[in-house]
Order: sequence, then C-alpha cells, then structure tokens
Amino acid sequence: MDGLNYLQTFLATPLDEILREQSSAAVEARLLDLFQTVAEEVPAYRTFLLEQGINATRIESLTQFQSLPLTTKSNYLQRYPLAEVCRQGRLENCDAIAVSSGSTGEPTFWLRSLADEFHIAPRFEQVFRDSFAADRRRTLAVVCFALGTWVGGMYTANCCRHLALKGYPITVVTPGNNKTEILRVVQKLSPLFEQTVLLGYPPFLKDVVDSGIAQGVPWPRYNVKWVMAGEVISEEWRALVGQRVGSTHPCLDSASLYGTADAGVLGNETPLSICIRRWLAEHPEASRDLFGESRLPTLVQYDPLSRFFEVRDGTLLFSGNNGIPLIRYHIADAGGVITYERLLAFLARWGFDPIASLGPDVKIRKLPFVYVFGRAQFVVSYFGANVYPENISVGLEQHPICEWVTGKFVMMVRFDSDQNESLAIAVELAPGIEASGEKQQAIAESVRYHLCRLNSEFANYVPADYQMPQIQLRSTGDPEYFPVGVKHRYTRAPESGR
Repeated sequence: MDGLNYLQTFLATPLDEILREQSSAAVEARLLDLFQTVAEEVPAYRTFLLEQGINATRIESLTQFQSLPLTTKSNYLQRYPLAEVCRQGRLENCDAIAVSSGSTGEPTFWLRSLADEFHIAPRFEQVFRDSFAADRRRTLAVVCFALGTWVGGMYTANCCRHLALKGYPITVVTPGNNKTEILRVVQKLSPLFEQTVLLGYPPFLKDVVDSGIAQGVPWPRYNVKWVMAGEVISEEWRALVGQRVGSTHPCLDSASLYGTADAGVLGNETPLSICIRRWLAEHPEASRDLFGESRLPTLVQYDPLSRFFEVRDGTLLFSGNNGIPLIRYHIADAGGVITYERLLAFLARWGFDPIASLGPDVKIRKLPFVYVFGRAQFVVSYFGANVYPENISVGLEQHPICEWVTGKFVMMVRFDSDQNESLAIAVELAPGIEASGEKQQAIAESVRYHLCRLNSEFANYVPADYQMPQIQLRSTGDPEYFPVGVKHRYTRAPESGR
C-alpha cells in the first residue's frame, strides 16, 4: 500500500474502528504476514535469515516466530548497507531520514516514509481525542521537541497535522525547543483557542512552565495539557506540573508516549493507565508485587496490530512496519507486557477498580499494556541495593523542595579514603536560588524518606547509618554536572571522595 492509500485509509477510518478489540488469532495472522513480507522484500533481512539457516516459508505459527533470532542495532542495522534494510533495497521508497545520536555520539540514520506516520498518528489521535477531547475543542498544539533532523519534533508536528487533516480542530505551531519563542507564541496564540497542548521532553516542559510563571504567564487561563516522551516521570512530578498549570483532571490532562528513534511511538498513556499508575504510586507494595521492582515504570497501552511486543530476559522486543521494518527487535528497554484482563484482575485482588474510579464518561479501550523502566544501566548499586533515578525524583518533588530545584540531579556511589561507601547526589538549583545548609538537609531527609518508602532493597540492605545521602547543591547549568545543551544523565560511575 502506498502513502496515498495509507492516508486515505487513516482519514476514512474512525479511531474506534482502528482500536477495536482484536482476537489473538487476528494479531498472530497480522504478525506472520508482516514477517513473510519483510523476509521476501527486505534484502538485509532475507540475508540475515539465510545466515542463520532459516527458511522463512516454514515459519507458520507464533511459536515458530518466537524462535527466530533477535535483531539489534549491532547485529542487523549496522551490518548491512542502509538501502539493504529498506524494502526492495531502495532508499527512494522512503521520503525522509531522521537522525539519532546514541551514547557514542555516532549518528544513526532512520529511514521514514509517509506511510510510517499513519501507523503512528493513531497514537496521537488516541491521546488528543480520549484524553483532551480535541475532536470538539479548538486546540493549539505547541511542538516543543527539537526540530531539524532529530526524530521527535518533525514526527510530532506531522502527526498532529494529520489529525487536523482528519477533521480535528487542531492548529500546530512549531517553536521547537526555543523557550523564548514557546512563551511568546503561547501568550499571543493561546487566548484564541479553547486549550493549549505542549509536547516535549519532561524536564524541558517543566522548565518552560517554571520560566513562564516567573515571567507572569497565566497558564491556568490557557487550559493547558501536555504530552511527554523520552523519560520515566513520577506521579509526584505529574501532580507538581499539573498544579502549576492549573490542571484539575490528572488522568485526562497529560499523557506520556513510549517512543523510540527506531520505530516511532510504540504505545501511549491513557486515562486508564494513568489512573492505575497513580494508584500504584500510592501503594508501592502492590507495585512491587506487579512489576517485581522497587521503582514505578511508565505504563502505556498499545495496539498489537501496529506493534507486537514480546519479553525476553526482562527486556522488550517488538516487531513493526516502518521505513526500516523491524522483526523481533531488541531495544534493551527493561520492561514487560500485561494483558488488559490480567491487569484488571490483579487490581481487583488488591481491592481497586480503576474503571469505577474514572467514572462513566471516560473512554476505556481494552488494549494490552506494556510497562517500561528504561535502560537497565541507569542505576547505581549501593550496599547491594539498586537505587533508581525514579526513587530520587520523588524526594525532590515534595514541597517546598520542588520550588528550589530544577528536578535534575546526578547520583553516584562515593568512596572515602577508607573505602567506606556513601550515596552522593548532585542537585541542580533553580535559577536565582541560593544554596544553604538548611536546604541541603531538607533535601537529604526527603530523599532518604522516599527511598526507604519506595525501595524495599534500600530500606533493608543499607544500614541506617548509611541511608542519608550526601547532597551537593549546584547552580543552574553547572558545567561539571549540568552542562547546558547536553543530554542529561542521572547516574555517574563510582568515584573517590573529594
């Protein structure tokens, strides 16, 4: 199907039809069809299978499919010429190229086509319709992701415009990650619309909101919603930002996207998934029972006809159609998959009914759930306990601490001259905030309290005398820990004290 046919199908198909409940047989049939067409049409994948001694025509069941070798960036994408991983080995079958920079800074090129966007646009449609009621409200969509060759900004802008083409009263403006321009267009344009949606990375959106407050931007007047991607947020963070923009419906006013440079948006938060996650945040023992870890992952729903998920050794695999089609692709995100029925049954055993909690007017879709912790390496080990950035964030998002800090921090294990361990955390102060011993102590006590509350390993493994973290307060944009214009990392390798 060419791009024009995909466009016509997207425009003509109601969201309820796109996301209708599917049988396992229908999902399996779609998956096997995708595999067979990729094996036939993509030269690199055909070679990849032959090198493994696999005859694609003999893969006729889900069980056989799940025995296929995994593909990764190193064993597949980087081994073959760029054209070879496209259908028919032709770059010209794709009409755009996006770029991502990995941890090495070496660029990776991702081939895109218009057809890809119509696989992804329903994720945005689901958020804008089910959560924001943008099918009946004049909506200003402000794209705050970086523009240019990077994946997020252009993709987001295009998908929002596809919704407008489908008849949604959405108008898109693209200031990108230029904070001054964002605040300018919001103040000029938001009064003309019934609601404003900010789309960007969580720390940047918070910075925009806080800077706007400092400049007198009346966020509550603009009926602000926000869409995030790229990081796991805490529910305290959601509540904090919501309070600052005047949000009154935490399950309906925001949504996180689970997206990757490799394949666009794979899933999205829904009012149901947010309601469940908020309850789990308040019941960490239930969260540990469900997820098996002392941190709260992003919890989204996904369309199994668009992206098929599997789990192997606690990490996610997915298969999906893209400019570069991917089969059993291992992206190294720690997480898992839960069926709709299983998750609702689990919550019922704990005495919670999220559907009743949301009320009769909220759209519920019986789609499966995928949960994502993020990359497993972003963790520090302290007295044998895994300490996660998500645990630290909660301590920084309490009042009045959240007024003092930006939310960015770097944690590490530090050793003194006798090789005694301590948990050290460098915390970025908000602009204009001065460091003080009182602030340092308050932050340390808040982080310790919430670490013990949320992380049973920390509470039980770490001796009480070593539980209080060492807090270093750093000014905004500190070049050693918080350099401007560089992607932030929340962990650092162990180091000697100084």
